[in-house]
Amino acid sequence: MATVPTTEVSEFAPDMTGLSETEKTHLIGVLRKVKEMEDEASLNQPYEGSLNKYTNVMKGWQFRWFVLDPISGQLNYYVSEEARKGNRPRGSVSLVGAVVSPTDEDSQTFNVNATNGEVFRLRAQDAKERQNWVSRLRAVVQRLNESLSLKNYRQSASPSEQIPGELQPAHIHHVNVSSDSPSNTLPHPTQTRTKRLYSSPASKESIHNAEQLIDQAETQKQQLVTNIERLPHSGAPITALDKECLLLKATSQSTVSCLEDCLNMLQEQDHTHYPHSDSEMEISKSMASISVDIKSSLPEITSQNLQSSTSLNNMPHIVSEVNHDDDVIDPSIDEEKELGGVEQHKSVILHLLSQLKLGMDLTRVVLPTFILEKRSLLEMFADFFGHPDMFLRIADQATPEARMLAVVEYYLCSFHVGRKGSLAKKPYNPIIGESFHCSWQVPASQQLGQSSKGTSKCRLTYIAEQVSHHPPVTAFYTECPEKRISMNSWIWTKSKFMGMSVGVVMVGDGNIHLLEHNENYTFTFPSAFGRSILTVPWMELGGKVNIHCQQTGHHASVTFLTKPFYGGKVHRVTAEVKNRSGVVICKASGEWNGLLELTYATGEKKQIDTARLAAVPKSVRPLEVQHPYESRKLWQHVTNSLKLGDLNTATEHKKQLEERQRQEEKHRKQTKKQWETQFFSKNGDGWIYKKPLT
Repeated sequence: MATVPTTEVSEFAPDMTGLSETEKTHLIGVLRKVKEMEDEASLNQPYEGSLNKYTNVMKGWQFRWFVLDPISGQLNYYVSEEARKGNRPRGSVSLVGAVVSPTDEDSQTFNVNATNGEVFRLRAQDAKERQNWVSRLRAVVQRLNESLSLKNYRQSASPSEQIPGELQPAHIHHVNVSSDSPSNTLPHPTQTRTKRLYSSPASKESIHNAEQLIDQAETQKQQLVTNIERLPHSGAPITALDKECLLLKATSQSTVSCLEDCLNMLQEQDHTHYPHSDSEMEISKSMASISVDIKSSLPEITSQNLQSSTSLNNMPHIVSEVNHDDDVIDPSIDEEKELGGVEQHKSVILHLLSQLKLGMDLTRVVLPTFILEKRSLLEMFADFFGHPDMFLRIADQATPEARMLAVVEYYLCSFHVGRKGSLAKKPYNPIIGESFHCSWQVPASQQLGQSSKGTSKCRLTYIAEQVSHHPPVTAFYTECPEKRISMNSWIWTKSKFMGMSVGVVMVGDGNIHLLEHNENYTFTFPSAFGRSILTVPWMELGGKVNIHCQQTGHHASVTFLTKPFYGGKVHRVTAEVKNRSGVVICKASGEWNGLLELTYATGEKKQIDTARLAAVPKSVRPLEVQHPYESRKLWQHVTNSLKLGDLNTATEHKKQLEERQRQEEKHRKQTKKQWETQFFSKNGDGWIYKKPLT
C-alpha cells in the first residue's frame, strides 16, 4: 500500500498518528476538497490593492488603487484608496476574453489585454504581489470564459432541455443521454438528468470505452477548429474571427474538457455505495452523443480545400546525390516585407495568446501565417555561411593562435546575415526528412589570407536535414575539399512563451574540423528572443556561449547581451579569447549586427562593421530539378502565396503539409516503424554527417 507523503499530510491535515494509511488517504481527500471550496469562496470576494499604472498622458507610472470584482468581471481603478468610497472608478476594463501576461522586462510588471484592444500596463511592488494579481485575474478570466460557453449552451437548448437552476456542486454532474441531434445545429446538451454519481470504481472495460469515446470527441473537435481556422480572416460573409465562430471553438473545447474531468473523477474514486452500471451507461451515451453532435456540425464550417501538386504520402524522402554543378546564383535575397501591420492582426494574436501559458513549449503551437518568413529553418541556418571567405580563411592561418582568432571573428560575424530586415519573422517549421542543399563559389580575389596552397576558386557546399520532429532537431554540414575544412552542427530549437515575447533556446553544438592541422573547434549557440509581439516584433540574441579547441587549448567565451528595460543598447556582444595558459590574447565588444572592435594583446586594434559586410549569395539548384522533399520544392506553394500577399491560400497549403506529416507519423506509430534519416546519424546526444570530408 502506498504511503501518504508527509508534506501532503502536514499541508492538509493535523496530526494523524494512529490512523491507518487508508484512513489517512481518505481524510486528506476530504480536507483537500474543503480547502478547494474555501479557495473557490475566496475567489468570489473582491480583491484590491495598490498598483502602478503606466499612462500615455503623463508618459510614466502613476499610483492607482485597483479593485477586482470577480462577480461582474470588471477590473476598476481609482486615484487612491480613499477616492473609491462613493466615487465612480477612474477607469475600468472588462475581463471577458482578456489576456493576462507577466512581462519579461522585470519581475513586477504585467499586462492586461482586453478584447476591445485596451491594454493596462501594471506594476506590482514585488514578484509575489504580481503573482497574486496575475493568478486571481486569470482565475476570473477563466471563469468568465466558461460561463460564456455555458450561457451559449443554455441559449441553444430548447425550453424543455434547459439546464435548471444554478451550477451543481462539484460532486454532482448532469450527463447527456440523448443522441438525437440535427445535423445542421451546433453541439449542445440535448437532455439532462439529475442522477448523482457517487464514488464507485468503474470496471477497466468501461473506463477504456469512455477513454475511446473522449478521443473520438477530441478528434471531431480538432477537425471543427481546423475548419473554422481555414476560413478567411476578413472580407467574407463568415470569417474565422466572427464572434459566433470563436464562441463555437471555445464551446467545443469546454465540452471535451468537461468530459475529461468527469473521466478523471471516475478514475479517482476508491469506494462504492451504489450500483454504478446505470451511471456508466449514461456517461457512455453522453460521450457518444457529444461526439455525434460535434461531428454533425463539421459540414457547416467548410472552406476551399486546395490540393498541393504532390502528396507527401507518395513522396520518398530519399534524395539522390546532389550535383552542385547545377547550382545557380540565388535570386531570393530580397528583404522580408511585412504582410500587413501587426495592428491589423491584433485580434488573431490576442486569441493566440489567450491559449498560451508562461513557459509553454511552442513546438506544437500553430502560429499565424502572416508572421512567417518565406523560407524554411533549414535554409535559414545556411546564413551561418553568408561570409564563406571568412570561414575558409580559418584553414589558411599559420599558427594555432591565428586560427583561433579567425574562428572567433567568423563566429561573431555569422549571425547578422540571417536578418532579412528589421521586422522579426519566423521561418517554416521543417517537415521531418526535409533537406536543403546549396553552395558558394569563392574566387581567389575574395579569399582572405589565402595561403600558397590555396586554389584559384573554392566551392563550399552545404546540406541540412530535419532529423527529428518531436523534438525538432536540425542537422547541417558544410565542407570545402580544396581547403580541407568542414563543419558539422545540430540544433534542437526549444521555443517557449514568455508573456510579451518568445524565447528560442538553441540546444546543440557545432564543430569546425581542420584536416590539415588535425584541429577541432567546438562551439555552442546563443538563445534568440522575439520581442514586442503585440506591437512591432523584433529579434535579439542573448546568452553565453563557448568556443574551444581541445588540441591547442585555446578557448573563448562570447556573451550576447539582451537590452535592459531602462537605457542600454540593443544587440550588444562581448568576447574574450585565451590561450592554453589562460592569458587573454584578444577582447572584442560591440554589436553583432553593427560595429565590432577587437583589441589584441599586442595593443593592435581592429574594427569590423558587419552592417557593411556584403553577404555572398548562395547558389541553389533550379526548382524543377529539386527532389520533392527539398525545402523550396516542398514549401513552394506557401512561398508563392506569401509573395502574392494571399495569406489565406498560404495558410491552406501550410496546414496540408502539417496534417500530412501528422498522418504519416501516426501511420509509423501504428506500424511500429522507425524514421530513417538519410544524411545524418545519431551520435550520443547529437548528430553527425554520414560522409564527412576525410
